[in-house]
Amino acid sequence: MAGTSASALGATLHSGQAAAAAPPAANEQASGFYRYRVGEFQVTVVTDGVNTYPIPEGFVTNVPRNEVGAALAAAYLDGEKISVPYSPIVVNTGSRLVVFDTGTGEANFAASKGAGGQFHRNLQASGLKQADVDTVVISHFHGDHVNGLLTADGKPAFPNAEILVPRAEWAFWMDDGEMSRASKGRMEGLFRNNRRVFDALGRKVTPYEWDREVVPGITAVGTPGHSPGHTSYVIASGGAKVFVQSDVTNVPVLFARNPGWHLSFDQDPVMAEATRRRVYDMLSAERMKVQGFHYPFPALAHVEKSGNGYREIPVPWSPVV
Repeated sequence: MAGTSASALGATLHSGQAAAAAPPAANEQASGFYRYRVGEFQVTVVTDGVNTYPIPEGFVTNVPRNEVGAALAAAYLDGEKISVPYSPIVVNTGSRLVVFDTGTGEANFAASKGAGGQFHRNLQASGLKQADVDTVVISHFHGDHVNGLLTADGKPAFPNAEILVPRAEWAFWMDDGEMSRASKGRMEGLFRNNRRVFDALGRKVTPYEWDREVVPGITAVGTPGHSPGHTSYVIASGGAKVFVQSDVTNVPVLFARNPGWHLSFDQDPVMAEATRRRVYDMLSAERMKVQGFHYPFPALAHVEKSGNGYREIPVPWSPVV
């Protein structure tokens, strides 16, 4: 009798549990933003998402594709695919709200099925409004940095902001002679895209120089090679500093650890390598934190010398700002 009663009870409990269906599995992540302080400044990292695609031949121009795949696999990543994150930042200085680079653009959200083009959605989720941004600083004119200057319907995404651009970058991409000499394919497409974006803004931009503050407390640093006017920044407040490296490297497991690898997107790969080594020697010597546009979110790390290259060490997540 005892055995029979136990079996009956178990069946009753089992059927009761089965009747309470589990909620459907979620198919979206939480909104992607993360905050930290640099002295009196507050930095909000706002992800634009990740682009994942099979490693193309020539992704690294001076290394065979299988060696690139092996480096990814050694980092416990898919050795057949490359995943490139996009991590724009917003700096609140107390008197200015400053966006640094703008991601791949709202139109890319639908095109990528939500994997990219997330910047404006996540910006809103973070409590920051596009209309409250008074300054947008662009590091260089590749699509994943400038396309977010426009809304999906081609309107200015930051209607009240002054758009600051590197003088050397503006001079190159707005030069009709340079455009006429552009090689077919990617370079030709970049010229067309930059004209599309900046013409939609009426070309209302303010060029800035290297080695000067773009806003008080934030200095532009020339880091050319990836593009002619490629720029990084030092954020400094209250004795604290962070180096915003833009695209000095692409994903760090490849290009920080192997600074001599030449990314196909680097316009002058020899200059880009020299810049990379100079910047990373400085970062490791000064123990300065680095904010990397293509580092894994939230994209804040230390770097140290390791063998013939460098090793990135993510800054631990903090539950408080």
